[in-house]
Formats: sequence, structure tokens, C-alpha cells
Amino acid sequence: MRIGILGLGRIGAFHAETLSGLDAVESLVVADPFTEAAKSAAERFGAEVADSPEAVLAAGVDGIVVAAATDAHPALILAAVDAGVPVFCEKPVARTMREGVDVLKAVRGADVPIQIGYNRRFDAGFVAARAAVRSGELGTLHTVRSTTLDPAPPPAAYIAASGGIFRDCSVHDFDIIRWVTGREVREVYAVGGNRGADFIREAGDADTTGAVLTLDDGTIAVISNSRHNARGYDVRMEIHGFQDSIAVGLEDKLPLRSVEPGVTFPAGTPHDFFMDRFTAAYRAELTAFTEVVAGTRPSPCTIEDALEAGWIAEACTLSLHEHRPVTIAEVRTA
Repeated sequence: MRIGILGLGRIGAFHAETLSGLDAVESLVVADPFTEAAKSAAERFGAEVADSPEAVLAAGVDGIVVAAATDAHPALILAAVDAGVPVFCEKPVARTMREGVDVLKAVRGADVPIQIGYNRRFDAGFVAARAAVRSGELGTLHTVRSTTLDPAPPPAAYIAASGGIFRDCSVHDFDIIRWVTGREVREVYAVGGNRGADFIREAGDADTTGAVLTLDDGTIAVISNSRHNARGYDVRMEIHGFQDSIAVGLEDKLPLRSVEPGVTFPAGTPHDFFMDRFTAAYRAELTAFTEVVAGTRPSPCTIEDALEAGWIAEACTLSLHEHRPVTIAEVRTA
């Protein structure tokens, strides 16, 4: 099949490399406002260069991957749907939840599949965890712990436009908790602090946060996030039931050092970047998209899914600012 890619920054170029290695993909058509980025991708992956998103959609593509700036996501999703072209779009759907809801309303009833990029749903460990929960082998759940710790903050300009750590980082934890447990979040309580980069504080954001989520069946989920984890990129989940407990991310590249006498685990080189930690997951995610394009599977992560994670982020942001519990119903507008 022929796949278009809109946006060739860090993640767009990574997707181009991944797609170029998939058996199902015969050719790529790429576009980026920075022509040098598009030319570089063309040279590296044998892609064709188009001068605009409209030109990509007119180039006979079977599917579109949107990896452009967040502000462009709504218009590009709608353009692909109007053209009848299946679309994969990196999260978020839009900069604000109101815009995201507007996109959802605009595409309702359209027979064009849309997949939003939440790559943890394709990580082997999280897939196994979901299967364990759904099979009942853990028994009734009582506690979930989810962690995302970045090795260092992104640039100040990124932080200023990110919408805050809950919307930018923690939202991955929120999505994967929903996906693994099959439950919805009912209420949140969030806290945060700033003991690192001054530009994060100046942007009105926190560099380290914690959140307690109450799920609709009473399960408690505890979320830990930080922009500062000197040992590496740490993504883990623990799931505790009345019959068993399991963990995702408990492997030799875990960026954590044990001080127990005689313990050598973890012994590998720590993960230091999200692309390192989730290389296989990104490949599986884009393989899934080619199956969506081929019509052999439904979207594995819909706009509705992405918005549900977004509402949790909104509730946590409000909770942090107002120092109180917040229900999802309080922030939901649609």
C-alpha cells in the first residue's frame, strides 16, 4: 500500500523509517513545511515529496500518518476523512478538549477509520498485562500503579506549549490504565511540585506529579510522573489483584538501581529515551494501522478513547490547581 506522512520532525521521521520497513508498505509520500526535512526523508527512505497536505491526499495514498504540530491535527484529520483516506494521528486529537470534541462530532457517521497514537497499547508487556486482567487470573483488582519518568525535561518552548504535564505526559498512563483494566476513572486527586528546571515553574507547570485515581469499580490507581529521572526513561505498571500481582517493565533495562546486598538486577543498560523503550511497540502500532487501512481490523485506538484519557488529564490539572478531588463528570463537556 501507499502511505502518506504529514510532518517529519522527530516522531514523523521515526514513523517514516518504521513504515519503510513494513512488508505491507510499498511507497511513501511525505510533506513538511520545512522542505529540507521532506527532502531528507525522501533520500533516506525512497519517499516521494509533496508540497502540501492536499498534494499528499491527491497522490493516491491508501492511508495518512499525521505527525505534524498539534495545532494542525484537527484540520488534517478532517481533510483525510473528507478525502475518504484512513488516518493515523499522533496524540492529542487537538490542543484543547473542546476542539477534540468538535473533531469527534465532525467525523461521526463517516465511514473512514481513525487511529490515535497511544503506542503503549502495542507494547508486549502491556498486552500481556491486559490479557491477564481480562482472563481473571489476577482475581478482583484492588491497586494499579503506573509510572512515567523522563530522563530530562523537554525544551522550554515545548513545555510552554504542552498544556501541562498531565495533558502531555501522564495522559499515556491514563490511557493505558483504561485499556489494561477495562474500567473508567470516576474521580482524581492530584499533587505536584517543582524542584528542578525553573522554566517549568515559570510556565505554570509542575515537574513532578502524583495522582490517585478511583476507578468505577473501586480499584485505586496511583500515577507517578516526573521530568527528572537521571538514570533513564522509566515506564512501568504494577497490577495487584486478590489472587496474583504482575508488573510491566520489570526487566534488565529498567533504569533503577537496587541497593539490596548481592542483588545484580537490573543488569542491563538502562532505557534512556522513549523510542528506545518502545521501538517494537511503534512497529506493532503502525503494522496495526496498515491492517486498519486494509480493512482487516477496526481502529485499535479511537478518537473516543483519546478523549477519555484527555478528560482524566483535565480533571488532574484542575485538581492540582485547586487542591481538591475532582470527578470526571465535573470536567466533561460532551
